[in-house]
Amino acid sequence: HLLYARFWHKVLFDLGHLSKPEPFQRLINQGIILAEDGRKMSKRWNNVIDPDDVIDEYGADAFRCYEMFMGPLEQMKPWSMRGVEGVSRFLARVWRLIMDENQAGEWELSPRIQDIPSDKSQLKLVHATIKKVTEDIESLSFNTAISQMMVFVNGFTNVERIPVAAMRMLLVLLNPFAPHLTSELWEKLGAKFRIEPSEITRQPWPSYDERLLAEAEVEIVVQINGKMRARLKVATDASEETLKAATLALPKIADAIAGKEIRKVVIVPNKLVNVVIN
Repeated sequence: HLLYARFWHKVLFDLGHLSKPEPFQRLINQGIILAEDGRKMSKRWNNVIDPDDVIDEYGADAFRCYEMFMGPLEQMKPWSMRGVEGVSRFLARVWRLIMDENQAGEWELSPRIQDIPSDKSQLKLVHATIKKVTEDIESLSFNTAISQMMVFVNGFTNVERIPVAAMRMLLVLLNPFAPHLTSELWEKLGAKFRIEPSEITRQPWPSYDERLLAEAEVEIVVQINGKMRARLKVATDASEETLKAATLALPKIADAIAGKEIRKVVIVPNKLVNVVIN
């Protein structure tokens, strides 16, 4: 198909019907999905995976997500039913994050989902996920986008009170990968919290705030004459005087330099402090 796409385009270009000699501005060659035995799928080898069978057992969302989660788009990758099961469990965790099963065996919105603001760490996780998924979709790195959403779900799994805004953001980011699950959960949230627009596909793509991703603290290496002796956590905007004072106050450093002359203190901001002694 790729060969003929270029062939016919070039024919039409040579005939003067088209203005450009190439049909594509950007071309990505995706890798082949191999059978579980590592060989190409073939009726001869009786190793063909029927998508309908996978969808019947795990659903279209799990099938779709697993294909994108298998690895880099351009690589050849062997199929694995255990991998499908793993992605299916992840989607089940997303469902259970928002829904609870009552005593009658019916699913209802979890009481943990509340209209409360996210705390600082939660906001950082939300915006880090928006940034990662957005950039990964643009670069066709779908597997790492899904990995980041798994990190997101882990971060909220054991939270007693879950901000509804964070769950809305997760559903919007996950929707291109698992449209059926996220659309249903979006309706569940909307019915209680009156979320607009009512359809998730009409929701604008979220943007992230770079300021919320900045680290408040950083761990730096403390050296004496170039040899590491300790580590120190400091604010990222700490002054050189603050870094020097905090370094010299460390018990390990104070003991090592006791009675010795400090020739100078070399500071590389947010990386290291090196105390030079005689």
